[in-house]
Amino acid sequence: MIPLMTDLLPRPRVVNSAEGTFELPLRPPVSGPSELVGAIRVALAALDPKPGESGTIDVTLVPELGPEAYTLAVDADGIRIAAGDRAGAFYAGQTLRQLLPPAAYRTVAIPGTQWTVPFVQIEDSPRFTWRGVHLDVSRHFQPKREVLRMIDIMAAHKLNRLHLHLVDDQGWRIESRAYPLLHEVGSHRPRTASSHYGEELTYDEVPHGGYYTLDDLSEISAYARAREVTVVPEIDVPGHASAILAAYPAFGPRGEQFAVLDRWGISPAILSPLPGTIDFLTTIIDELLAALGPTPYVHIGGDECVLDDWAASEEIMAFSRSLGLSELGDLHAWFLRQLADVLAERGSRAVVWDEAFVSGMLRDDTVVMPWRGTGVSRRAAAAGHDVVQTPVFPLYFDYIEAASEEEPLGIGETTTVADVAAFDPAPESWDPKDAAGVVGAQFQLWTERIPDARTLDYRAWPRGAVLAEITWSGGQPDLTERLPRHLARLDAMGVEYRPLEGPRPWQRGGTGRRRHRPGVINVEEVMSKLETMTLHADSTRPSL
Repeated sequence: MIPLMTDLLPRPRVVNSAEGTFELPLRPPVSGPSELVGAIRVALAALDPKPGESGTIDVTLVPELGPEAYTLAVDADGIRIAAGDRAGAFYAGQTLRQLLPPAAYRTVAIPGTQWTVPFVQIEDSPRFTWRGVHLDVSRHFQPKREVLRMIDIMAAHKLNRLHLHLVDDQGWRIESRAYPLLHEVGSHRPRTASSHYGEELTYDEVPHGGYYTLDDLSEISAYARAREVTVVPEIDVPGHASAILAAYPAFGPRGEQFAVLDRWGISPAILSPLPGTIDFLTTIIDELLAALGPTPYVHIGGDECVLDDWAASEEIMAFSRSLGLSELGDLHAWFLRQLADVLAERGSRAVVWDEAFVSGMLRDDTVVMPWRGTGVSRRAAAAGHDVVQTPVFPLYFDYIEAASEEEPLGIGETTTVADVAAFDPAPESWDPKDAAGVVGAQFQLWTERIPDARTLDYRAWPRGAVLAEITWSGGQPDLTERLPRHLARLDAMGVEYRPLEGPRPWQRGGTGRRRHRPGVINVEEVMSKLETMTLHADSTRPSL
């Protein structure tokens, strides 16, 4: 069966079809510059293409097209691709893959498959440069195989930033040869909270943990680069520090040893802002960057910091006064600025959550992720920062799709496919200069209620496919027609997505521990409270 042009997702900028089809042979030859040929071969892995003579798939480099841009022409003479760079060639290969039967999304060609391509002329380039997925591997660890699999699914959707949340109260997920207690102590906890929000705390009494070796991170980064995905590692500081202080309590304001946190919410654990902590984190950053290779962005967190222990420390307050700082918020900003400067010296840009922007003192090149809504994002863009849209509504995909007891347990409700489709990262109502500061958007997978890969699939897709459309080509009116047909590709990849009509019988919450309680947390009510949130040691926040 030949795919319809309306099957393409994300939809290319210009698509012109014609009568006729071209038959690709088994192991089709690809000719052109070796780097571009390599990109096509990765994108079309199920076809097992080989470098060869011209006549079947020809790819040429045309830098004038621009980054990530391409043209694709299919006619009786074969397939011709022009690419602005390697990324453009890779994305042309992904579009060609969508023109083939869904079997092109399997790992190998199944017997009897015919690679029939309709005649078409396509011109394409992305709307935004940042088209991302945030994966929290701290609260529930995802093994390396699941990270590699996420990269494959992202690449199929032309998503290009994998934000790995590697450090939080509930676990440290990076091997450190300089500070080995971080992964020996901080990577595991003896149990995990199992009670629902608003209930008395109960625990599963099951140990949980894991970490990535530095070699694992090198592999993940190289695998991602081959698929035009940039890994954005996050070491969330100075707050969310329970796992760090479980391993090295001397880096806390009071020298207190915390336990790796076994529940959710906000912890009072915070790193000391003194120079020794900067030196410690610089060593960790150097280890991380050496493993990952070229890393244009490193996320340093800055969110949900309870500053009570700083205020109670005479040493820290004296240090703050020696810097000429009068407010704790200024010290928080100073601390993050030091880390951003360290990163800049190493050729990387800092990324922060929006609390760091509100504190001030950011480097001009710092990227801001406003999770508390478009009001914060608009201010950050107006201040001249690159902004990646990450609002709780509608881009926190740990919130479930329907207020129904049939749904499996989630943080709260409700974020639907339609909600994501209606989202515009850079609204026309904004001043054009502010809108130009938006470099893209990403969906967030916080994993308090995502314990395994099957649940991860269910939460991420197909809503993630919709965000791919929004960030690549903008919202298109025929998306609702194309999305159901796109699901056949996810089926071929083995993605256990949530069907548009609701969960399959084995995906439902049931009556046991996975049961969702409708009405427990409403995402829009949470959003209305976030911008005025003040943090103290007893703070709790339902969304995280």
